[in-house]
Amino acid sequence: MLAEIEISRLSDDMRAWRRDIHRHPELGFKEHRTAAKVAELLQSWGIDAETEFGGTTAVIGTLRGTRGAGLTLGLRADMDALPMQEKGSPEYRSVHDNVFHGCGHDGHTAILLGVAKHLAAQRDFKGVVHFIFQPAEETLRGGSELIRQGLFERYPCDEIYALHNNNCIPAGQVGVRSGAILSACDLFRIHIQGVGSHAAMPHKSIDPIVVGSALVQALQSVVSRNVDPLDTAVLSICQFHAGSAINVIADTARLEGTLRTLSKQAQEVALGRLRGICDGIAATYGCEIRFEHLLSSPPTINTEAETETVRRAAAAVVGADKVVQAEPLMASEDFAFMLEQRPGSYFFLGHDGLTCHHPEFDFDDSSASTGAAVFVEIVRQRLG
Repeated sequence: MLAEIEISRLSDDMRAWRRDIHRHPELGFKEHRTAAKVAELLQSWGIDAETEFGGTTAVIGTLRGTRGAGLTLGLRADMDALPMQEKGSPEYRSVHDNVFHGCGHDGHTAILLGVAKHLAAQRDFKGVVHFIFQPAEETLRGGSELIRQGLFERYPCDEIYALHNNNCIPAGQVGVRSGAILSACDLFRIHIQGVGSHAAMPHKSIDPIVVGSALVQALQSVVSRNVDPLDTAVLSICQFHAGSAINVIADTARLEGTLRTLSKQAQEVALGRLRGICDGIAATYGCEIRFEHLLSSPPTINTEAETETVRRAAAAVVGADKVVQAEPLMASEDFAFMLEQRPGSYFFLGHDGLTCHHPEFDFDDSSASTGAAVFVEIVRQRLG
């Protein structure tokens, strides 16, 4: 537990950084103030910091140990806020309407800053640590954009690690899991082109509401009759838009929804059936249906060896009895793109308080020293 004791000395700093970031939240790819603060702090501790990596707001800090060559680790934190109104009333409440750190990224950023400050003062390790402060996680586009811009070519990493607060796990505990820990996310929009008519003459129409209703019902079979029952998938139609008058059959309708899957196989099967059912319903009703795939991210899949590293590190910090086997969540995370490129592990930091994305959510500052200490212990174990 030495790492946590040492890191606890930084808890006041992490609290102050976190609350300042919370007061001044910024949306994805617009984290200019946050990035400037991060870069200024890193540079003040003698850490090389590249700003605006790949034309984004990302900040990449690099710290080399004093004991020569070794592994290169990547530690990642997300910086962006949510486009929602904060309804809580902390003294450091967001100063911007409809922009709010409702997911804890302010805490994640503060934790990684604490790790950077600690390691900058104690560089007695082999190898290199890259501190990856990533934009736009909430859009599920930040991680993939950094990779597209050559993140791992410019900053090679042998292993990568990240954390997220999780109130399903009690404060003071750490949740780890090998394999899929978060789901893939596919967002889609379905356009139905029918034929409009007077409501009193439906025989002259191809009613897109009837077509859409049939489609919603048919899509319920995607998971129940196509995905392996021992796998996991959720398909939800969340919006249905059609019509503008009470006595007119509309000519178009639009459905929007999300597909969440815990394996790439389930993701491929479900997407294939979703498209196939759209084609089938179109043929059945003699209309045009266009499937628009808005966004896709893979499941967050932890590698076994690196997850064991997190388990050992967490046990050294909080005790083995407080390291728990985490249940997978059907939420999604774009750290998944990085885990497709490099071995690594994403773990949960237990905290007290409301769940993420609640309008009164506030990061549990008391958990920051635990999260930072686990990161530091990972570095100690892997880089000596």
